[in-house]
Amino acid sequence: MAELKVFNKWSLENVSINDLGLKNYISLKPMIVPKSFGRHAKKQFYKSQINIVERLMNHLFIPGHRGKKHLLTSGHTVGKTSKVWDITKKTFEIIEKRTKKNPIEVLVRAIENAALREEITSFQVGGIIVRKAVITAPQRRIDIAIRLITQGAYQKAFDKPKNMSECLAEEIIAAYNNDSQNSHAIKEKERKEREALGSR
Repeated sequence: MAELKVFNKWSLENVSINDLGLKNYISLKPMIVPKSFGRHAKKQFYKSQINIVERLMNHLFIPGHRGKKHLLTSGHTVGKTSKVWDITKKTFEIIEKRTKKNPIEVLVRAIENAALREEITSFQVGGIIVRKAVITAPQRRIDIAIRLITQGAYQKAFDKPKNMSECLAEEIIAAYNNDSQNSHAIKEKERKEREALGSR
């Protein structure tokens, strides 16, 4: 049988997951069209069975708000699936051209680098609010990493000359290189981990 490649171009066969904590939560199931048509939407924790490329594409529809005050809304990004496919495909082509590597492998490494290990939670004790450091669940680590990557790319592309594909490719490559100067995801991860370290 012919090998199934994402967008009929990029193989998943030799892509590995180095972070053992995320191994069971990043799906590299071979497929040509990364689309599950929402069959796992109502099943808790089943998103870990969705291909990682599709999860990135789902976050591109709604990257999320920046900050609690909705400083930068994501209301402009909702659209057709075909448009998100085009953005993702062009992004992978840019990554492949710049890094000379499989873009899906670069994406997986970027997610591993941007996945925070601990964060702060707040709870009430008597009449005061207490902030405490907690270990982040593996599923949440991946969700936050993809959200930060797409938010960083969206903020760079919002009202700017660069298009979304170029900004997303730059964000993924910067996260792949663990570059906190150019990657919004790495910068936010380090900030949250510093806060958690101070609340231990």
